Amino acid sequence: MTATPVVPRRVALRDIDEAVAYYVVEVGDEAALRFIEAVEKTFARIGRHPASGSPRDAVELNLPGLRAMPVTRHPHLVFYVDRGSHIDVWRVLHGERDIPAWIRSPDNV
Repeated sequence: MTATPVVPRRVALRDIDEAVAYYVVEVGDEAALRFIEAVEKTFARIGRHPASGSPRDAVELNLPGLRAMPVTRHPHLVFYVDRGSHIDVWRVLHGERDIPAWIRSPDNV
């Protein structure tokens, strides 16, 4: 089975950078590295099984095709849309954030 390429948007990369910076300051370098590895594994899982993410937020936000997959052992979610030729990663957000407000951010357009 060939994996679909996973392409994060600039804002998703910024989300990851901000989370890494938080982990470095609050928990340490090793925790930050574990987070990066977990995000990479989540991207790989999404690339292999794009339909396995939850569509729950798509209904609430009226964004057909939007799915979310949790980052293993971290309180973050990867929000993405399967475009067929690639996986469009919109955001990587902490699950306690106001998800609708962050997803509707002008940065996602």
